[in-house]
Amino acid sequence: MNERILELFEQTPETYVSGAEISRRLGVSRTAIWKHIEELRAEGYAFEAASRKGYRLISKPAKWQVSELLNGMKTKVLGQKVHIYDEVDSTQTIAHKLVASGAPEGTIVLAERQTAGRGRMGRSWHSPSGKGIWLSLILTPRIPVYFMPQLTLLSAVALCRAIQKVCQVDIGIKWPNDLLIHGKKVSGILLESSGEDERLKYVIAGIGISVNLLEEDYPEELRSIATSLAIESGGKVSREGLVQAFLLEFEEMYDLYMEKGFAPIRLLWEALSVTLKRPIRTSTPSGFIEGIADSLDDTGALTVITPNGERVKIYSGDIELK
Repeated sequence: MNERILELFEQTPETYVSGAEISRRLGVSRTAIWKHIEELRAEGYAFEAASRKGYRLISKPAKWQVSELLNGMKTKVLGQKVHIYDEVDSTQTIAHKLVASGAPEGTIVLAERQTAGRGRMGRSWHSPSGKGIWLSLILTPRIPVYFMPQLTLLSAVALCRAIQKVCQVDIGIKWPNDLLIHGKKVSGILLESSGEDERLKYVIAGIGISVNLLEEDYPEELRSIATSLAIESGGKVSREGLVQAFLLEFEEMYDLYMEKGFAPIRLLWEALSVTLKRPIRTSTPSGFIEGIADSLDDTGALTVITPNGERVKIYSGDIELK
């Protein structure tokens, strides 16, 4: 039915078609038409609705420009193998399958839309079609399993620097890896791994970036806490250009990390942080911790100074900026 509705709009481009006309021509109720229009909106199609006029198709969802993406790639390893899908449950799921079939380090998975995008701590990630970057990156670092949090922080540094260069927005990192603009979340990072004999076999870095979403693309409950690069920069952002910039930054950070260790990454993270020297609150298995976020330690844990002067380390979880 959605395809038939789109065909009808394409027959009369740039003009309004009434709900009654669509209902008559397709032989379904006006309530059913509204439902299908909403489904198409979820897929990235934009419609304008006007009283007594009906609906007008404004734009179709963007598609990845594969040749533009590959031709502009300046990396040596990352992004040299690319798998692109129209719709997946999660790019992370696809990446795990690719690893099992022998995909090399640097392979990336991109999707126009995720139906079950995964965030940290089991949360879902809002991933509408053609509006964002839903990406998974395969890595095979030969480092101990307990160094994984360092790679999470490295990912945040690379992405933050890339967004700064491409979009010129005032963006910062909330520990450990949420990217915020004016206090609203614009990107999330999820690393999943497999280890053997206390060493990592592979890591999959899942990157979700709200690129060209408009306010109406967000569910009501997310509008006060989430934003997009287009909203904050005032214009449409090239997804291909941002992926290229991110992978180049990541490759440079990754090479630096392998050569010099975590110390230079920690300094870069601290310079981009919107967490340090601020009061925070977090929940731990032993209760709530409140205090001033002071610094990162050598493992990537956040050191918090409590009101009684105690220095407490937080290794995982969510924090609330106060």
